[in-house]
Amino acid sequence: MIEFLPLLLFVGAVVVLLMGYSVAFSLAGTGLLFAAIGAMTGHFDSVFLEAVPNRIFSVMNNETLIAVPLFVFMGVMLEKSRIAEELLDTMAALFGSMRGGLGISVTLVGMLLAASTGIVGATVVTMGLLSLPTMLKRGYDPAVATGTICASGTLGQIIPPSIVLVLLGDVISNAYQQSQIDQGIFSPETVTVGDLFLGALIPGLLLVAAYIAYMVFVAITRPQAVPAIPEEELNQITNLWLRALKALVPPVVLIGLVLGSILGGFATPTEAASVGAVGAIGLAVMRRAFNLKTLNEVMRSTTQVSSMVFIILVGASIFSLVFRGYGGDDLVRDFLHDLPGGVVGAMAIVMLIVFLLGFFLDFIEITFVVVPIVAPILLSMGLDPVWLGVMLAINLQTSFLTPPFGFALFYLRGVAPAHVSTTQIYKGVVPFILIQLLVLGLLAWQTGLATWLPELVYG
Repeated sequence: MIEFLPLLLFVGAVVVLLMGYSVAFSLAGTGLLFAAIGAMTGHFDSVFLEAVPNRIFSVMNNETLIAVPLFVFMGVMLEKSRIAEELLDTMAALFGSMRGGLGISVTLVGMLLAASTGIVGATVVTMGLLSLPTMLKRGYDPAVATGTICASGTLGQIIPPSIVLVLLGDVISNAYQQSQIDQGIFSPETVTVGDLFLGALIPGLLLVAAYIAYMVFVAITRPQAVPAIPEEELNQITNLWLRALKALVPPVVLIGLVLGSILGGFATPTEAASVGAVGAIGLAVMRRAFNLKTLNEVMRSTTQVSSMVFIILVGASIFSLVFRGYGGDDLVRDFLHDLPGGVVGAMAIVMLIVFLLGFFLDFIEITFVVVPIVAPILLSMGLDPVWLGVMLAINLQTSFLTPPFGFALFYLRGVAPAHVSTTQIYKGVVPFILIQLLVLGLLAWQTGLATWLPELVYG
């Protein structure tokens, strides 16, 4: 019975979550309850609970995680300054003369917003409010329109600088060090957030290219589903290329400064995030959208999101310590090592579990609860840490799209018109799920897609 306590702990946490309680307090409360039961029955070593204060202090003292509120501030400020709206209008005009042009413009703007905000919910809601009514008005098939918006909105999971990659980078780095210690290797070598940013760049761009290719395919095979904007309407737009430059250059320059400073080794992710936050304020000032009311709204949103992330991290830390106290990490290690197929079978099972958990849990909970348990084991089996991090990020992105519980579907359902059915939204995302699984399979086959760029830049 004792050996099944870690499994009961995990199941208990899931049950409490499904009852509707807060994630952070569900994890911490379940962990503390099982620790108390174990302490009273003599099956739990209290030394693990004594490590909680040190774990919480190390979380709050982690310089890498300071990048999270700064990136959130940057994204929310760009959202409030209506840059997304101007980008959509301009890109739609640029590509509107061709069938599927609106879909292509939504994909490209989704990519830029992903690199600017890194927040899936904010991107999907913004794109849904701004582009969905326009696409439907132009005669787009509702399934194609909603699928494009959901898929483009989830690019924030993989296109750097992504908050998902920041959090995963920190967890994977710790897991890599733990795996080295478990193997008796004491090396100063580590994995950085910059490594993960570089590793995710090519797969992220591959996804964008695949989305655009699908839109071109639809335009060829079902032209009535993705009509072009009437030519007489496009002729009414003056100075299009000048407008395009004004809309595109500022956010692209900001993204280039943030990413370039990280990838070039000139700044840490935290320092680059501060540059992004200040740059976002500068863009808002240029657009005359910066005032005390806007600043107040942005700071409130940033505080709410950041508080949620860190309180979940604290709850997950307590849960993980109790899980390890019951020998849960040994149980998982034995299970993965005993699977047929070796490291391939272990990786396949982990990816399946993460995919299924993505239906019910946000990426933050999965990153802080599941990844610290399985990552050291997989890394000790010889997997590349950067490749593992990118695979997990794309996997989570896919689960965000998958019916019936994909988070992106709920976000869009909340802002979509009533005449757009949930079935149409589900139908629309299916081709994009297949595209992501194809890219995931390609990345599993050709690991160099994730590892080549970091090795080229950092050696």
